[in-house]
Amino acid sequence: MTTPGTPGMAMPMFRPGDDPGASFPELLRRVGVTVAVPAGPGLDVPHATTCVGLRYLDGVVMAGDRRATSGNLISHRGMEKVVQADRHSGVAIAGAAGPAMEMIKLFQLQLEHYEKVEGSPLSLEGKANTLSMMVRGNLPAAMQGMVVVPIFAGFDLRARTGRLWTYDVTGGRYEEHEQVATGSGMLHAGTVLRVGQRSGLDRQAAVRLVCRAIWEAADADSATGGPDALRGIYPVVATITADGWQRLADDEVAEVFASIAEEVRTR
Repeated sequence: MTTPGTPGMAMPMFRPGDDPGASFPELLRRVGVTVAVPAGPGLDVPHATTCVGLRYLDGVVMAGDRRATSGNLISHRGMEKVVQADRHSGVAIAGAAGPAMEMIKLFQLQLEHYEKVEGSPLSLEGKANTLSMMVRGNLPAAMQGMVVVPIFAGFDLRARTGRLWTYDVTGGRYEEHEQVATGSGMLHAGTVLRVGQRSGLDRQAAVRLVCRAIWEAADADSATGGPDALRGIYPVVATITADGWQRLADDEVAEVFASIAEEVRTR
């Protein structure tokens, strides 16, 4: 039932036994709102490609290229695949761009809704589980080609450390202890991360390593975009520490890629 009010602005009210609680997707279901993305065989939709995550001394660093492709065409050059989920977590996405962006928006709303209802943030483990259920809910669309495979990362305030999760198409979640890569360039990017990973990496070294991973993926995979100095478009790089989410400025990222280019040139 709903309370009377301004047309289109009615506040949904629930009986005690029918209260959806802190679940935002369940709230949408109870009020009759469905979130669905049309899918079908043969659709040539934009796809996001390579994203990586890496644990370092102070937390985690995430990076993703900016290119989205539709078949053999570049459909977008400035897509942002690494986004903030809340103050201490972030999501990076690969796969069908439309469903992925809708999933991220719903995930952000769910975390905000939970905190408002419960009065405290969901635990980092709980956030990883929530995203897992959303990926599982996308399985029917994934079976028609609209696959979404995210990376979830955050700083665990209880354990005082950065943590990383990867997912499969069925919603299975797997915690990674050092690094993770997803998308079409994951083989090349993941190899760079594994070779360069060291215990006790500081922020500067971690940022350079994820940038190098994106560079090598872009060099070998046509669907992955590297730094585009002509247009001023650079991969998104962000750190998550005890102080929260911080996206690196394009100027800083440009300097890192310029140094990598110089190293490759001299080599």
